[in-house]
Amino acid sequence: MRTKRFFISIFSIFWLFGLAQETSEQNVEVYTTASNEPRVDTATTKGAKYQPNFMVGIDVLHLGFSFFSDQKLYQGFVSTRIKKRIYGIVDLGMESNLYDKNGYDFHADGFFGKLGVLYMATPDPENFENGFYVGGKLGASFYNQEIKSIPIRWIEGRDSYASFPKASQSAYWVEAAIGGRIELLGTNVFLDVQVQPRYLIYSTKQENIRPMVVPGFGKGAGKFNLGFAWSVAYKF
Repeated sequence: MRTKRFFISIFSIFWLFGLAQETSEQNVEVYTTASNEPRVDTATTKGAKYQPNFMVGIDVLHLGFSFFSDQKLYQGFVSTRIKKRIYGIVDLGMESNLYDKNGYDFHADGFFGKLGVLYMATPDPENFENGFYVGGKLGASFYNQEIKSIPIRWIEGRDSYASFPKASQSAYWVEAAIGGRIELLGTNVFLDVQVQPRYLIYSTKQENIRPMVVPGFGKGAGKFNLGFAWSVAYKF
């Protein structure tokens, strides 16, 4: 239920952004002539035709890595311009991954989503979609975790290992977005590269054990992590 509500909220907010942008672009001024007949300003009407404003991208870097590693990460984004330099963005994805080190064996798989805003800091004067940007996002992950092995040290100093069955977990974080985007050969296709420093705000714990791998966030027991995305995008 929490997963469903989270994704419904993301799509609702993003739809409102797009609706507000579309409405502002389609305003048409009407004037009254001497005969009291309404006249439409044709120049304004012509300028109100649809302009591409949504961009959809797929992270091809991790898609390729999925064929050769334990990490199976499939993610993409949808963005739209809210103001001249400000963009709203939604990331959605799914990941299956494991942490197997020093006696710890954690397996996790599930869905994640992020909602954020980007600011185009240095846009190309000839094409505002090109340039370097910065921004921030809120992320959440809803996943299943199985602890296959975790070391337990007894008072006598000897070690043993425990395991726990699969259980539903969730985690929440904030992340910065630092990246750049460039158009390919005058088409609506773009390359988008983004670095994502992350900080974990909260995560549930199975048997009071901190998770070692969180889909969408990363691996390890620390609260800081670093993500990376190399995407191919298309502007509609």
